[in-house]
Amino acid sequence: MDSLTRVPGLLYGGDWNPEQWPEDLWAEDVKLMTLAGVNLVTVGVFAWARLQPGPDSWDFGWLDRLLDLCHAHGIAVDLATATASPPAWLVRAHPQLLPVTADGVRLEFGSRQHYCPSSPIYRAAAVRLARALAERYHDHPALALWHIHNEYGDHVAECFCAESAADFRRWLRERYGGRVAELNRCWGTAFWSQRYGSFDEIEPPRTAPGPVNPTQVLDWRRFCSHALLALYRAERAVIDEVSPGVPVTTNFMSMLKSLDYWEWSRHQDLVCDDAYPDPADPRAHVTAAMNYDLMRSLKGGAPWLLMEQAPSAVSWRPVNLPKRPGLYRLWSLQALARGADGVLHFQWRASVAGAEKFHSAMLPHRGTASRGWRETVGLGAELRRLGEIAGSRLRGQVAVLLDWDSWWALELDEHPSARLRWLDLLRPWYAALHRRGITVDFVPPTGDLTGYPVVLAPNLYLLDTATAEHVTAFVRTGGRLVCGPFSGISDRNDHIHPGGHPGPLRPLLGIVVDEHWPIPDGAATAVCLSGQELQAVNWSEWIELEGAEAVAHYASGELAGRPAVTRHRHGRGSAWYLSCHLGADVGPVLDLPLAEAGVAPELPGVPDGVEATRRRAADGTDYLFLLNHGPAECHVPLGPGTDLITGADTTGGVTLAPLGAAVVRLPRATLPTPAEERR
Repeated sequence: MDSLTRVPGLLYGGDWNPEQWPEDLWAEDVKLMTLAGVNLVTVGVFAWARLQPGPDSWDFGWLDRLLDLCHAHGIAVDLATATASPPAWLVRAHPQLLPVTADGVRLEFGSRQHYCPSSPIYRAAAVRLARALAERYHDHPALALWHIHNEYGDHVAECFCAESAADFRRWLRERYGGRVAELNRCWGTAFWSQRYGSFDEIEPPRTAPGPVNPTQVLDWRRFCSHALLALYRAERAVIDEVSPGVPVTTNFMSMLKSLDYWEWSRHQDLVCDDAYPDPADPRAHVTAAMNYDLMRSLKGGAPWLLMEQAPSAVSWRPVNLPKRPGLYRLWSLQALARGADGVLHFQWRASVAGAEKFHSAMLPHRGTASRGWRETVGLGAELRRLGEIAGSRLRGQVAVLLDWDSWWALELDEHPSARLRWLDLLRPWYAALHRRGITVDFVPPTGDLTGYPVVLAPNLYLLDTATAEHVTAFVRTGGRLVCGPFSGISDRNDHIHPGGHPGPLRPLLGIVVDEHWPIPDGAATAVCLSGQELQAVNWSEWIELEGAEAVAHYASGELAGRPAVTRHRHGRGSAWYLSCHLGADVGPVLDLPLAEAGVAPELPGVPDGVEATRRRAADGTDYLFLLNHGPAECHVPLGPGTDLITGADTTGGVTLAPLGAAVVRLPRATLPTPAEERR
């Protein structure tokens, strides 16, 4: 669809929690929203106790008046099902729905997300509330979007109570076709006398005297993501039945380990993200860009929605820095530059009580006299000028393989090193591409790789033969695969591949790993690449060549003189292997396959610190985003175009102040797309 909802243009607004305020303040709120350019508000996220004060009592009158008020002022509503925090009366009547930790501690009421994902009592109550809301508001003219729950997996991603154990056993029976012998084989229960005689003997991986069976833990991770998704789908089924035709979503939490967002995104009409980059981190915008690229990739490049961000400081870090003037605007535009069709916030009006009373808001405690309010109004005005970009898309020049199963398996216990973490491996590879102005798409392990000249796999610890055959075919037909260390180790059951690492990738990569050589904390191993010395940290490997050529060698330590980085021609393409973790030094290695494939920056000649991306509309119109994350003013040479923010012609280029930005509508076909460049 051309728009995320029936609201035209870009979406702008945030969470509005009117149940926290006297009703006579609502009229002032909607008046100020209109002044700020707000066109969508999220309502009811934590309103369960207000909507349902008791088991059989309901209070919808206030919400009726609220939605009518929004509609009268031209403000659309993202209506939440309010199921993220069960009310006290439900918890006290059914304390068994509270979650239990792996140590057997039952968590109490008084925060949020205090429920067991497998609790039938919680599920029935949540579905009942969702149905009541859908039946009442399915045809309300203010309704633009259904918002199920809130931030699944944030505080409670797993529960170890008896109900969860029973649900885990049901899930295992289905997964293994009711055959406990098959489970025993896949879990390797011959080790440590862990054989099960029946599914009834199985419990969740609670705290035990020593390491817990790794495949049991891996299946537990899969089950926990499934259990939360089942809750979402139960509510969604009611909404689809009662309120068909209205988009349905929930808010993701950037690159979250606990939930397999590839599977979750199949059940979203649009992808939404909650993102809170840290103003104290000078590289926070790089991580944000990575997260936004994932959100765009989850639905194959479709526009997505930034559901939550902080206008300034958050309240939950040990030290909560505000965003300096201009940073909030720049980071909001960055979400658009990475494919979002709207920026929303937590929240509209700053709370005066509760755990988030020091969290910033579009309307701060000081009100309209505050700096924050001026930035709220200013951004709203700019988004109205940028409305024509809604529905346009961007496609990455390079693909990165992301597999939640492999992520979970990589970080299990009892590995050669606990220092290999997926995000720690991914971030420097992504940062190197970001610094070079190369846009990234994320792809699932057997996803479509058509049109990508280069595919990066910073780690594929868990690798089945289907994925190995998929990437082998990609290389054979002319692609370049770059694979990081400790890959091809195990199959989908976390059993080591026989015949040596990297398992089914061994013929493609043309190498064999003889032994893993973790690097001690605080130490580094030198790597020589064409006379340039790089530093490997945390990890290295003794590898031997089986057809590949060495393009870099270890230059210090026990592995001195041995291959560190290799290249293997295969069919019409090539496969590269990095046997070490190069951290921030990985860029010069990635430059080699990128150059071989002819991958160039989105816009050559962009000054350091300037992020450049391009969105393309269905009619072929290009929109070039230029964002200056650097501390100094800079000039970007350009040809003819129009800066939508200022209305100025860009012939000769644009000058960007520190934290400055331009969004340039280009004449059609001024810049070729990455696919056109490859042709």
